[in-house]
Amino acid sequence: MEHEKVKHGVEAILFALGEPVPQDKLAEALNASPYQIEEACQALGRDYEKRSAGIRLFRLEESWQLVSDPAWGETIRQVLSRKKPDKLSPAALETLAVVAYFQPVTRVYIDQVRGVDCAHSLSLLLDRELVEPCGNLDAPGRPILYRTTPAFLRSFGLTSLEDLPPLPEGDKAEGGTEP
Repeated sequence: MEHEKVKHGVEAILFALGEPVPQDKLAEALNASPYQIEEACQALGRDYEKRSAGIRLFRLEESWQLVSDPAWGETIRQVLSRKKPDKLSPAALETLAVVAYFQPVTRVYIDQVRGVDCAHSLSLLLDRELVEPCGNLDAPGRPILYRTTPAFLRSFGLTSLEDLPPLPEGDKAEGGTEP
């Protein structure tokens, strides 16, 4: 493979993966020798430096990674600190509402209230730390109970669960762990 093509291939792979990639994996992916990869990486690194690019090519033992130029570190930190979290889908918001109003609840209870499988929405809420496991129901199978977290309260500007708006009269279910 010609030098420029190897260099562009390395750049594309490193950009897409965003993490250190072993030199031998780059060689295998590009059907090139480790020597060709080494040469391409060094040339790519010189190219970035010569044109004062915002990225650099960094070597970590036998791996390579694209990183931001340290000169842009403070600017990047400012932008990342202002990043707003992704919005929750309507399904995730419904799941969160069931947990918030009827906690502690099991996943089966949430599924029954919503009428659909909520596994994906519940997983998303767990990842965002808006809900958390809080024990097990004393029932066959010992299903996990879920409740909201302090991050939930902060995210919605609440000081306590008592600050939640009241449910409309027709929407009240028996609170607690099971319908």
